[in-house]
Amino acid sequence: MSYSPTQQKTGYAAENSVQGMATLLSAATVTGDEVRNLQDETLGKIQDLMLDMVEGKIIYAVLASGGILGMGGQLFAIPWKALKLDKQNHRFTLDVDVDRLKSAPGFDKDQWPDMADPTWHSAVESYYTR
Repeated sequence: MSYSPTQQKTGYAAENSVQGMATLLSAATVTGDEVRNLQDETLGKIQDLMLDMVEGKIIYAVLASGGILGMGGQLFAIPWKALKLDKQNHRFTLDVDVDRLKSAPGFDKDQWPDMADPTWHSAVESYYTR
């Protein structure tokens, strides 16, 4: 299936397999996807993706959690490798319960951390990957 970056988001219609190995999705397709935990509780939605331009890979998904209509919510940088794609339900799963997410290192939409800071990166990685 071919996909144009200007095509309207239609869930996972943009999904392609390359030689049966890799799954490719546009950033627009992933942004806004729901994230649930293993208990099937909603944790939030992916708001953004943080890319390492030198390595050419996604490092974090920015998870928006809580709040109403984008107000009062918290943002969390979730290491990309901590998320599992749930193709059938067009969402992601994260092995974190709701209370652990509430205690996670988060940030406000107007005050993003320096995600390139190695100390911050190490703290976030160790929080989500066990």
